[in-house]
Amino acid sequence: QVQLVESGGGLVQAGGSLRLSCVVSGSIFSDNVMGWFRQAPGKQRELVADISSGGITNYADSVKGRFTISRDNAKDTVYLQMNSLKPEDTAVYYCAADRNPFRVRASIPRDWGQGTQVTVSS
Repeated sequence: QVQLVESGGGLVQAGGSLRLSCVVSGSIFSDNVMGWFRQAPGKQRELVADISSGGITNYADSVKGRFTISRDNAKDTVYLQMNSLKPEDTAVYYCAADRNPFRVRASIPRDWGQGTQVTVSS
């Protein structure tokens, strides 16, 4: 059974930084494309960033230049470094995994974490 466990969320002031982590178990981590998604109240879940097994990254326009996704295959962990945070970044952030990159880009990856709340105050 695949499990994804996020951590690192919290409350931060605008302009601040947070680093999210997601540990994966029950799957061959290095085979998966990993993605970070977020869902704000009243809005649809959206892809924030994804990273291929080889380290190729992709970002939503709204976070380019501020967020960095990375992975450590030796630790079965994917990270999301979030800098220059804005109130509009407030959302529940989810880690997700799939071997098929098209499913990640279509926001329908196979496996999901439980989410971690990020709140940015103005």
